[in-house]
Amino acid sequence: MPPLGSTMRIHRPYESVYAFYDGRIDGVRAYSEAPNWLDDGAYSLGLCSYAVVSGEEALVYDTSISLPHAQIIRKTLEDAGVRHIRVVLSHWHVDHVAGNEVFADCKIIANDLTAQALIDNRDRLENRDPPIRPLIMPNRIFHDQLQLKVGRIDVELRHVDIHSHDGTMLVLPQLKLMLAGDALEDPVTYVDEPARLEYHLRDLERMATWDIEKILPNHGAEDVIVAGGYGPEFITATRNYVTKLLRLRDEPELAEQDLRTFATEDFRSGAIGYYAPYEPVHAQNVRAVLKGYAEE
Repeated sequence: MPPLGSTMRIHRPYESVYAFYDGRIDGVRAYSEAPNWLDDGAYSLGLCSYAVVSGEEALVYDTSISLPHAQIIRKTLEDAGVRHIRVVLSHWHVDHVAGNEVFADCKIIANDLTAQALIDNRDRLENRDPPIRPLIMPNRIFHDQLQLKVGRIDVELRHVDIHSHDGTMLVLPQLKLMLAGDALEDPVTYVDEPARLEYHLRDLERMATWDIEKILPNHGAEDVIVAGGYGPEFITATRNYVTKLLRLRDEPELAEQDLRTFATEDFRSGAIGYYAPYEPVHAQNVRAVLKGYAEE
């Protein structure tokens, strides 16, 4: 088993954006042969953290899945001449905050919902396998939206209720580029809060009105990220998927469809790309939605 971080690939899809990608390697696990969140919930699906860089300033978007990963991110930026680093957390989930300790001396920015979710789930996060201990908490909190400057680059942080109730999107208006956290995944979103699917759909519809031309997700195809990201049709594909999940209430027979069939039109259009390890994600999504309806 390779040392943690040794399979990370570093890309620059834009002059001002670094992409730190790991995972999606057939037959390779990063942490343990036993079931664990790092291998089974992040590495197998592929995970990318980002940094926006201008001059001596950098804004890191999520701290990746381990301390060694975060150390590589920090060293890469410092070797490139960065002297001032801030961090933005896209949401509270474990594979986005695991490297926070490496940036403990930096400003760590999160929206108020993320800050509260980390407080509420601190014990759970610090005792998972692998543990995130100590969990370093955000130290700059905002509500709804926040505008920043990274050197000469304008940055907008925008709250969305997609995938998780506390999502923060990072928008670079000059590039019409959005870093999307887990709000958008290729090929399909992971349903972590099934009772909030209608809220997720509402915010997907709101997101579709933004002046965005390219999207970089945290979980997606490496070649698409390297080439500059996904187009706005990525939002449409996610809307289509969530809409169809909501149809399970009245059309339970849809639960029998595998992922390739369930999202066939968006695979055919090229908006998303089929990736077999997402079949269990889709099956879990369907179970979660049906369970929620059964408990109503």
